[in-house]
Amino acid sequence: MKAKFLTLLVLVATFSSCKNNDKQNPVVTEQPKEATVHPGKKLMETYCYSCHDATTSHDNRLAPPMIAIKKRYISANTTKEEFTNDMLLWMKKPSEEISKMPGAVERFGVMPIMVFPDRVIKQISEYMYDNDIAQPEWFEAHFKQQQGKRKGMGMNKSL
Repeated sequence: MKAKFLTLLVLVATFSSCKNNDKQNPVVTEQPKEATVHPGKKLMETYCYSCHDATTSHDNRLAPPMIAIKKRYISANTTKEEFTNDMLLWMKKPSEEISKMPGAVERFGVMPIMVFPDRVIKQISEYMYDNDIAQPEWFEAHFKQQQGKRKGMGMNKSL
């Protein structure tokens, strides 16, 4: 009888212990979801920021920052499709004639032809269009100063 009672006591203690353990260590059935990053952001950081990053000082730049491109190519009436088409056109055959940034062309020259699949350019363009882009600390003041020089003509000569 003592053996049965002891066995019963051990079983009760074991089950009781398991229930308490479950409360302390709940079973995780799903892995936490990682924040998804737009593929265009990764592509832009990988391919564009080598020349167009937001961290290079104004005087040491190789090209205008991406925010300058966005501000010059997207107006209040520009659709995502129009912006993407402009970027595709520019990337396929950059030239002074089609540039919307004459000041940048004057300062940096025409960008060399970069060979990227259309889908890469589209993803970068869609990301730029839909999202905030990092900008250098000096950019906002520079942009306003340049707008004042052009007197609202919509052209920013030295971006």
